[in-house]
Amino acid sequence: MERKTADEYPQELLDLFHEWQHGEIDRRAFFAGLGKFAVGGLTVAAIVQSLTPNYAWAQTVDPKDKDIKTGYETVQSPLGNGSIKGYFAKPAKGKKFPAVLVIHENRGLNPYIEDVARRLAKAGYMAYAPDGLTSVGGYPGDEQKGAALFREVDAKKMTEDFIASAKWLKARPDSTKKLGAVGFCFGGGMVNQLAVMLGKDLNAGVAYYGRQAGIADVPKISAPIQFHYAGNDQRINEGIKPYEEALTTNKKKFESYMYDGKQHGFHNDTTPRYDEASAKLSWERTLAFFKKHLK
Repeated sequence: MERKTADEYPQELLDLFHEWQHGEIDRRAFFAGLGKFAVGGLTVAAIVQSLTPNYAWAQTVDPKDKDIKTGYETVQSPLGNGSIKGYFAKPAKGKKFPAVLVIHENRGLNPYIEDVARRLAKAGYMAYAPDGLTSVGGYPGDEQKGAALFREVDAKKMTEDFIASAKWLKARPDSTKKLGAVGFCFGGGMVNQLAVMLGKDLNAGVAYYGRQAGIADVPKISAPIQFHYAGNDQRINEGIKPYEEALTTNKKKFESYMYDGKQHGFHNDTTPRYDEASAKLSWERTLAFFKKHLK
């Protein structure tokens, strides 16, 4: 399938797709809304297919790359869903590495997130990407099924699963005991929550277009945080100003970047919302931030 860019779609259509992906409208409402865009021989089915992630585009680091070791690990989570499975990647050479927790979007541990973990391993980090859908069978290999399963998981228990994953990763014998976290969409919001809940146990966080933590919880944050926001993401962006004002008032360290005119999900290279220039720049900033605070 040919890769399209966000500029080839009306913003109203992209907003409609965003609402569906995040459970703000149901399947019936989404398909009804698509009707107005199915013109000139373009079918609703064709529109949906063009917007659906293509994971053949996601692999920037080969799982068999000789410079890294990869596999799956299960972490015990007694306060959460009992246990959580995830994808693990680290450099092939070396004894101890700074650790980074990688947190997926609201559809589970898909190939794009696994590739992000490998990218971090190539950069010298030990990365673990837990699957929040473990308790309901794991990521099903289908985005919309994954989104539906995501809504079935107990949110509080899932949060505890991510906390358990972070503590397990930091405590590993091959960890330098420096812990970072990076997340996208839901995962970006979870990075903000972990900054609150882990306190000094988190050494750096990077949140991509994620929901902000509660203003009252800002004093609990210890780690420096880096934010990446998309210009065309009104729902998330409404919370930026009060959150950053609270961070400033409480003398918390943070960096904030806005990518004007870009879409929520611009770092995900499997969908039309991907923007190559913004994704590259934001990732360079992410690695520089982790290098500063974790290495």
